[in-house]
Amino acid sequence: MPVAGRVALYAAVIAGTMYALQDRLLYHPGSETLPELLQYAAALDLRPWPDADNYRAWISAPSTEPVPGTILVFHGNGGLALHRKHYADALVPLGYRVLLVEYPVYGARPGKLGEAAYVADAIETLAEAQRRFGGPIFVYGESLGAAVAAAAVARSTVPVAGVAMITPWTTLPDIAQDAFWFLPARYMVRDRYDNIANLNRWGGRVAVVIAARDEVIPARHGERLFAALTTMKQRWVFPHSGHNDWPAEPSAPWWGEVIQYLNGTSAESGR
Repeated sequence: MPVAGRVALYAAVIAGTMYALQDRLLYHPGSETLPELLQYAAALDLRPWPDADNYRAWISAPSTEPVPGTILVFHGNGGLALHRKHYADALVPLGYRVLLVEYPVYGARPGKLGEAAYVADAIETLAEAQRRFGGPIFVYGESLGAAVAAAAVARSTVPVAGVAMITPWTTLPDIAQDAFWFLPARYMVRDRYDNIANLNRWGGRVAVVIAARDEVIPARHGERLFAALTTMKQRWVFPHSGHNDWPAEPSAPWWGEVIQYLNGTSAESGR
């Protein structure tokens, strides 16, 4: 077979493999039994929400009332929601109730992988949070979770007060093309996760948090997202951080800055 023919064959094999296995490339669910999760959660001072048998999230809340709002956190594509305790450690001391939302198939939750299943489940979780707690409701999403969050608020009837997008992308096809530049990758992904269209459709207040040295989702994707938003928006950039080492310690000032912006109490909220 000529060299050109072998190259074309190899490219076709790679493309076919990528198409068939794309869920495994994008989603990396951590899996534990419910008793194991409950034991782990108890050690972290978290409890299942709304209950252990039908949990959607792990909840942490201030011990005093009134609570100024509820924050739903949608995590990245690997591990478990319980691995994101740093969100609760930072935001509960600021007075907020925090729900670390778990995806279908992750942890001990049943369901299916994929955008349709995740967004539908997130919409149900938003509705349940509103029914139980009222408002205001804020949504934080990290990486994949930012995409789930954006799609959910765009399609939900729940009045969300603000969305924080942490290390986000523009669209999943853009990211796929970046990673597999030698293939027509943008046309091969089934899930779309179009953050630009979803956030502009929603139209509310958005905080975009970018890691300038992000090795997974290059910072240019977050910058392009921010530039394309027609909503009220503000940007935070961590110049020395990568995808997984941005400042997560509770004392980091940006936690308070972002929630103040989203709830309209900071000087920059009028921008």
